[in-house]
Amino acid sequence: MSFAKKIINWATVKSPWVLHFNTGACNACDIEIIAALTPRYDLERFGVQLKATPRHADILLCSGPVTKQVAPRLKKIYEQMPEPKFVVVVGTCACSGGVFDGCYNVESGIDAVLPVAAYIPGCPVSPKALIDGIVKLLKSVEGKGVRASLPVPK
Repeated sequence: MSFAKKIINWATVKSPWVLHFNTGACNACDIEIIAALTPRYDLERFGVQLKATPRHADILLCSGPVTKQVAPRLKKIYEQMPEPKFVVVVGTCACSGGVFDGCYNVESGIDAVLPVAAYIPGCPVSPKALIDGIVKLLKSVEGKGVRASLPVPK
């Protein structure tokens, strides 16, 4: 592994920046994501910072099922993220469509539109499970080195 890749890997693992995007959920998982960032659970102790733009994010945290209206926007946000980039789906709706699966305007889970690096199920997901999932993702990245992002599904 080259020196530049080692530096990128180190920065990705030690200070991942996340972008939170709700694709049409009931907001229960969104509340838990914000709770994980508060001082009680303190996801920031692992270097995680919430960012407002995809241009600065390493991890895309998605909650909710993919609706037909939001699918092109979700792809565009993913394409705007710099390499290496990872998608973490939070909650049952994001993993599989949940109770919304089969509705006329719902495609399915996030993996129907984007390549997913980690699934964190729950309805709603607990902050502890969210922290565990992100830490496991970071450990897998640290162990393997930075990998190229997977191609976007058609």
